[in-house]
Amino acid sequence: MTTTVDRFAAASRMEWIKLRTLRSTWWTLAVTVAGATGIGVAVGANSKDASADLTNNVLAGVAPGLLLVGVLGVLTMTGEYSSGMIRATLAAVPDRPLLLAAKATVFGLVTLVLGEVTAFVAFLAGRAALHGRPVAPGLGQPGVLRAVVLSGVGIALMGLFGLGLGAIVRHSAAALATYVGVVFVAGQLLLAVAPAAVRWVPLAIVGDSLGVSRTAAGDLSPWTGLAVLCGYAAVALGAGAWSLTRRDG
Repeated sequence: MTTTVDRFAAASRMEWIKLRTLRSTWWTLAVTVAGATGIGVAVGANSKDASADLTNNVLAGVAPGLLLVGVLGVLTMTGEYSSGMIRATLAAVPDRPLLLAAKATVFGLVTLVLGEVTAFVAFLAGRAALHGRPVAPGLGQPGVLRAVVLSGVGIALMGLFGLGLGAIVRHSAAALATYVGVVFVAGQLLLAVAPAAVRWVPLAIVGDSLGVSRTAAGDLSPWTGLAVLCGYAAVALGAGAWSLTRRDG
């Protein structure tokens, strides 16, 4: 008799095959690492203020990574609807919550590896661009390793947020607009009407709470910020599972 674990494993294998055979997956992964590294080097080379958090400076390229991975997350889900593949997928895995769990597990693991590679490569390249200045941050210094690791985790969580939005909205353009609005635009709007709320926006959390060796007054602590990002991903995936269950493929 097939158990839930067996069905989950089979669904995960299917999702892995689909994800790795998409050319866009590998292009997105490569551009994310290259873009974050290039920005980290550029910002690091131009960092003149020794009092600034240079760890945060060389991790500046993580922000564009959030866009790329979020787009990949959205399209991983909405692409199945636009191509009609979702019917075959649901025929193979009728348990819709299990299907989304398998998709999220595979996508989450891939983007977690991507996030950590991106963060560490960007950090090391950006640090090298500081030209050996005494203030160059090292992984052994307080808060630095945590900042790099949590930046990578943040990339993965925002990818899962995008995946959840794709399951909820189902249409690529609308889901992408929602993702960009929540992650990138909301902070600018809140800055004008409720500045204190900006710290709860994903982009601000990644940049000001996760990717710093020391947190500024008024920002969320690294672990609080991580918990909030987990909440974003969990709510999106939970709503996506509900949507998959209640609506026809």
